[in-house]
Amino acid sequence: MPNTAPAPAPVDSASVRRHNLALVLRHIAAHGPSSRSRIAAAVGLVPASVTGLVADLAARGLVQEEVGGPGGGRGRPSRPVRLVPERVLAITVQITLEQLRAQVTDLAGTVVTRATTPHRVPHGDPEALARAVAAVVRDAETDARSVPGALLSRVVVAMAGPVTSDASHTVMAATDFGWRAPVDLGALIAAELPALDCPLEVINDANAAALAEYQALAADRTHPPRGLAYLKADTGVGGGLVVDGRIQDGSHGVAIEPGHLPLALDGPPCACGARGCLAVFAGPEPLLTAAGLADTLRTQGKDAALAALDRALHADDPAAHRALRGAGEAVGAAVLGMVTLLDVEEIVLGGYFADWYRWLAPAIDTRLAGRRALAAPWMPRLTPGVLGDTATLRGAAALARESTLNDPSTVPPL
Repeated sequence: MPNTAPAPAPVDSASVRRHNLALVLRHIAAHGPSSRSRIAAAVGLVPASVTGLVADLAARGLVQEEVGGPGGGRGRPSRPVRLVPERVLAITVQITLEQLRAQVTDLAGTVVTRATTPHRVPHGDPEALARAVAAVVRDAETDARSVPGALLSRVVVAMAGPVTSDASHTVMAATDFGWRAPVDLGALIAAELPALDCPLEVINDANAAALAEYQALAADRTHPPRGLAYLKADTGVGGGLVVDGRIQDGSHGVAIEPGHLPLALDGPPCACGARGCLAVFAGPEPLLTAAGLADTLRTQGKDAALAALDRALHADDPAAHRALRGAGEAVGAAVLGMVTLLDVEEIVLGGYFADWYRWLAPAIDTRLAGRRALAAPWMPRLTPGVLGDTATLRGAAALARESTLNDPSTVPPL
């Protein structure tokens, strides 16, 4: 899975060239229009090298001189060089239990098009889901191909459940979808898209959301946290870990799945095969059931039931408030486990944990009070996420963008 840190140090002349192209493109993407001399000073390369690298990037359509830009004083004028974000587009798709959310984004992260498509894929049928995703990708591809001169660089599909970090990006399990065995979802989708001429990968949706929330904090603060853990609930309960701008997903890509963190050895059975997991206390189905909305869930679906719970909370419904208190106790226990294991500076709550933070917070705080009394200076900050239901697609788009920024040579000359 690509990350948001620069590529590893180069080891040969071709790698050096790619590395230096990435340095220059990253600087322009991050800092806006810049003169060649300013780029050279910022990235530590000699001006002559930067001139050649800018020419290479311009030939690929990734940058261009600003028309009418100021001269550079003596000698040849040095016009600022700016990013051409529309040159590279990516398609990102988020899979939820009831919808497929798709976006086309450019190299600056700007959304070019977006669409939300309801799906009625049978429970436990990954082939049917792959066909539905492929149909959404084809529509988005038509939008992307209509942009003059644009290159479609990557398709990124964000899925609930642990996803391996090897080349197969296998979904190891997706209990909310009824998948109890590993599924190579990427291969299933690719088989439905034989004409697709760019890489397609499947990633964990919570990892993508964690990255997006980290980037939002980094943009808003002078000193962003070095380590951030993310805990969210929507389709199910999941999470992610970001350290120094990079997703940390373990040896096989399936680490940090707090939804299946066991909180009670004799608790209710979980679909994962264990007992007493966070998901059976604070996941959508048990939470809705505790709030008295099981019939709504069964007859109208999860999205409608969660909307009904939101209305009940704002109407001060006692059953809804009791359900949130119980979920808050479970989330507080899970946060304690994450604090002990991960030693991060910040834990961000996403999904409906963020939407309903005001009702969850008292019970969470009660759970954390003892720990704070013993280790207050080392307790992480606990905050609700700021990106809402856009977090996953934003993170997926950032990962797609990084694939180009890490290696601009993948973009062919015009």
